[in-house]
Amino acid sequence: MTHSIFRVPAVADRFYPGNPRILRRDVENMIPATTAPQKACAVVLPHAGYMYSGSVAGETIARVNVPETVIILGPNHHGQGAPVALSTISWEMPMGVVPIDTAIASALLKETDAIQVDETAHRYEHSLEVQIPFLQVRQKNLSIVPLVVSHISYPLCQEVGTALAKVIKNAGKETLIVASSDMTHYESRTAADKKDHYVLQKLESMDPATLYRTVLDYQISMCGIMPVTIALIAAMALGATKTELVRYTDSGAVSGDTSQVVGYAGVIIS
Repeated sequence: MTHSIFRVPAVADRFYPGNPRILRRDVENMIPATTAPQKACAVVLPHAGYMYSGSVAGETIARVNVPETVIILGPNHHGQGAPVALSTISWEMPMGVVPIDTAIASALLKETDAIQVDETAHRYEHSLEVQIPFLQVRQKNLSIVPLVVSHISYPLCQEVGTALAKVIKNAGKETLIVASSDMTHYESRTAADKKDHYVLQKLESMDPATLYRTVLDYQISMCGIMPVTIALIAAMALGATKTELVRYTDSGAVSGDTSQVVGYAGVIIS
């Protein structure tokens, strides 16, 4: 069996336009002009179809510097591959090929055995892919370090987050962490809003252990709790002291159905 030298799009023309011209136009329209983007350690971005969550992602990414290296953490929706799976082949996207930052990727593999090279976890996963066009529009020299994270323990989140922070510090260059997550899934707007703002309060208090426990103990269907926990641990180790909620909305704002919504939040950790 031959392996492709590229990771090819799994959800182009489904979650976002596959035509590069239309995609660029749509993404640029979702990124508002901001006068002075801030330096951030990490951001939390939603990963639904662009018609539902693209404006939240765009508003959030507009507010921060997007450096040439971005580490993207997303949940594993398909259950395939290693628990913390790193892709090391370039990503072919509609707006152009995005290379891997091989120096950061290699350093992470040396730093912790928790991270393994595994392309199968990435093949059909949308949670990282949908973030890339936003990053490409903000940074023409983009390199990525893509990590798909399964349901893992808090100590393993700590190990990965600590490794990320150490490698970023040692690299000595600005690096942004993107944690990809939607919030509550398929509950009424009232229930989702209550649960999601409770989680966002825990994120604001910058206590990753309590954040992790809250989502699991209350069975909140936030799919990216592991990536967000890891990002918060890493950001705090890099000196982050605050979080800012840029925007919260839900799918009902577009569909009109508020009986079964998915929540979307954009958060900056700096």
